[in-house]
This record gives sequence, C-alpha cells and structure tokens, in this order.
Amino acid sequence: MFDQHVFANHGLTAKTLLTLSIPLLLYVVLRSQLRRREERRLEATFSSQHSCQPPPVLRGKWPLSLDLLVECIKADNAKQILGFFTSILEDTGYTHAQLLFGLRSINTVDPENIEVLLSTQFKDFTLGAREQNFRPLLGHGIFTQNGAEWKQSRDLLRPIFNHQRTEYFTHIKQAVSNLLVRATEPTKEGFVDLQPLFFLLTLDVTTAAVLGTSTNSLQDRGGKLGLAFASAFDTGQHYLAVRGRLGDLYWLFGGKKFRAACDFVHSFVDNIVADALDKKGRGESSGLEEEKESYLFIDALIARTRDPRIIRDQLVNVLLAGRDTTACLLSWTFRLLAQHSEIQQHLRAECLALPSYKANDLPTKDELKTMKYLANVIHEVLRLYPSVPINMRQAMKSIVLPVGGGPAGSSPIFVRKGEAISYSVYAMHRRKDLYGEDADQFRPDRWEPSAGRAPDLRNIGWGYLPFNGGPRACLGQEFAILEASYTIVRLLQTFKSIELVDEETVDQRDHPKHTVTLVVASANGCKVRLTPP
Repeated sequence: MFDQHVFANHGLTAKTLLTLSIPLLLYVVLRSQLRRREERRLEATFSSQHSCQPPPVLRGKWPLSLDLLVECIKADNAKQILGFFTSILEDTGYTHAQLLFGLRSINTVDPENIEVLLSTQFKDFTLGAREQNFRPLLGHGIFTQNGAEWKQSRDLLRPIFNHQRTEYFTHIKQAVSNLLVRATEPTKEGFVDLQPLFFLLTLDVTTAAVLGTSTNSLQDRGGKLGLAFASAFDTGQHYLAVRGRLGDLYWLFGGKKFRAACDFVHSFVDNIVADALDKKGRGESSGLEEEKESYLFIDALIARTRDPRIIRDQLVNVLLAGRDTTACLLSWTFRLLAQHSEIQQHLRAECLALPSYKANDLPTKDELKTMKYLANVIHEVLRLYPSVPINMRQAMKSIVLPVGGGPAGSSPIFVRKGEAISYSVYAMHRRKDLYGEDADQFRPDRWEPSAGRAPDLRNIGWGYLPFNGGPRACLGQEFAILEASYTIVRLLQTFKSIELVDEETVDQRDHPKHTVTLVVASANGCKVRLTPP
C-alpha cells in the first residue's frame, strides 16, 4: 500500500488521485469505443468494396459457447473428433464463422479459400499462437518458425528428403528387412500390431537419413526405449492438439503429464545430439561412411551452431515430419487393405508381377514408380487420412476470402486482422460434391480416369492436399511415398493375405476410432493376422 502522506508532500492525496482517475478512466473507455466504432466503419467500407457478405455463424447455446467445447471434448474422448468436426461443417456450412469465448474465428474446407491461405496470399498469414503452443515440445524449429528463420530451416532440410540419394533407399531397405523379421515373430495372441512397428520403422529410417546412422529400434527386441519415446512423443503431441483447439487460451491445458512427456522426448534427442557433438569434436563422422553426394542434416546444423538446444529443437521437428506422417500412412493403408480383400489381392498381384520379384530380387525405385494401382491406393489412403488433418493460420491484416458468404455461400467474406482461420483437409477430402456420394468409402479406382466413374479427379487441384500446399508444402512427400511404397510392396510380397482381427463392428470400421495429435493415427492400432504363402 502506498502511504498517502508521501503523496501529500507533493500536494496530492489518495482522494485527489481517485477524483482525477474517474474522468481519466471514462476518457479511456470512450476513446476505445470511438476507436472500435471507426474500425467497424472501415470494416464495413472494406467489405462493401469487395462485395463481402457474412458467413453462417456457429454459436453455442451456453454462455461463451462453452457447450461447443464440451461436445468437442466428448468427441475427442470417444476417439471421433474428426467426425465431429466434419458434421459441423456439413451442417453449418463449408465456410463459417465460429464464436468461442467471445472471439470470432473462421472454419473452412473450401478449396478456393485454402488456396488463398497457403499460396496466393501466403505472406498475409502467420502461424498465430502455434509458436507459443508448440514450444514446450517442439522448441524453435521449422514447424514453429515464420519468415526468414523458417526459410533458413527449410533450406537446411531440403537436401535430406532428396529421394534420389541412393544411401537413403539403402536405409529404407534395411529398416523394412528388420520390420519383416519382427512381423513374423510368433506372438501369444496369434496376430501382430503393425502400427507400433511402423513407428519404429520410420524412426529408424528418419534417424538414418538425418544422422547417417539409425537408432535401430526395430532390432531392439525389448523395444523399450523406442516405444517409450514413441509414447512420450504421442502424448506431447496430443496435448499440443488439444491446446491448439483453445486458440490463444492454449495455456489453460498442460500439467505434469505434459511436461514429463516433453522432458522425455528432449532427453532422448539430447543423447543423440551429445553423441554427434562428441564425434564431431573428435573429428569423426556423425554416421556411416558417406558417398560424395551425401548430406547429413545434423552436420549442417553443427556447422552453423554448437548450441545443443538449437540442434535438439530442429531434430525434434524433423523426427515429427519423418516419423509420424509415414507411420500413420502405413497403418491406415494396411487397415484398409485388410478390410478390403479384393483390393488387397489386386495390389498384391501387381507386387508379384514386378520383374525383380520374378528374379528373386528386391524392388527397385524405378519399378515402384511404374506401379499405377499402388499409386492409386496411396492416393486414396491419403485422401481418407491425410497426414495433417487439421491446420490453421492467422490473418496479419484484414483480408477477403473468396467464398463462404451469403445464402448460397458463394460470396466473399471479410476476415479481420488477428482472426484465426482453421481448415480441415480431412473434412474437405470427404466432401461428396468433390469426390462423389461414396466419398467416405475406400475406392482406389476413383483415381483412375479410365474407370469412367464420376467425378473426374484429374483437375481436383486444391481440393486434394495430402501434404499441405504452397511454400509450406511438405518437403518430404516424395521421400514418404518412396518409403511407404517399398514397405507396402515387401509386406504384400511376403504374405499372401492380411486379415484385420480387432473387435470392431461394421459401423465402427466405416468410422474407425482415431487419435488426433498433429497427425491422425488409428486408436485401435493395426492388429492383423499375417498368412505366409
């Protein structure tokens, strides 16, 4: 408490200060209201100039729309969060405004709007609260950076995912060989869950590509360290996903479990960094004997900095990009193939027809590129389960989105500076007006123009975004397709049938339970019975 006698020595008393503060407070309030009135006038003028009309509005029934948050939490707990989001978009409008905690945001699955966000007006948007939200787990890396820092990280990463590098294909072949050994080991249950093995596979491949040497987690029969890392990484990402739905109030969700998961991930990667720095200090290579054209991300990082935290942050971001997306693609692929035996056998026939297989050899990269039905299967899996199902941007200035306003949803809409815009590739990929009445179904031949079944997807454009788009499009998409393609082919060549054994009803198989972190994984894993030839 301030002593009023101190103020009295300067001719002021607490009563005088209170008297003076009242008109000052009124002035501040009045000025704020006048400023907001002027902003609304300018917004109205701006909207009129661009023929904007208001979009539909999603409002809750409770104060601050808290009931929407409750329903979201229920859907997440039921492992059906993406179905919940999709149903809202279908009921409210493919582009609509949402009011939550008194704040307006925009949700959209219109390709024209997403093109504006990711490409034509890329520089007018930022990641918003993502940097602060993701920082506890991902630190300061490519997924949390903007501007020049992001570009620098992207330039460092680009050479890693050059799928033409022969040593990278060697890493993939070795890891898949280890996977096949693990998959054929007998289990008490009589089946194998491929999903955790796929996460170990992609961890091994990614560390080999990034570090020059693999963590070889598939060869760890106990699998304790690799599985513990996977569990902690998944837990940390789940917290980030929930925090992301809270927007600027992300900090409300966290706690001891979240911090413990982040700490374990950091400790795991810190050991990798310490080993690399130690080898570099002794003048040793960070990994395997390298060909002249080899490029190791960790060497490029160490050449720029010896700060272990900076190196760790970048590696955690790369592990997220290289491990999770491809592992989820593989898990969903084999769940779907196991449910659709005709498609599985069609694809297996293509795998057995490869010249290398007939010569008792392994598939080559060139052969994989010729496999049209395999490409259609992967396209369809990524349509139903895109790598990143939900994403967002924040407007850096007032802008116009081309569609979503008016009764028909065809007029432009006005977006204020600072408002968040969320887009769901998952929901967009299931729009029946884009993909047909069977958009929820797994049908690889929809990507074959000669099949003669509408719609023709050759010009789908921004309506199909399995790896995002624009300047932030996934650098590793061709690498991921190569890794997934080789793995799929080798498993189908090794086993004559793959049967799903989890206890789901037919309806549950049409709407499978899923967990959404920064990617989307099966909540039931990929439990299958593998039958050798």
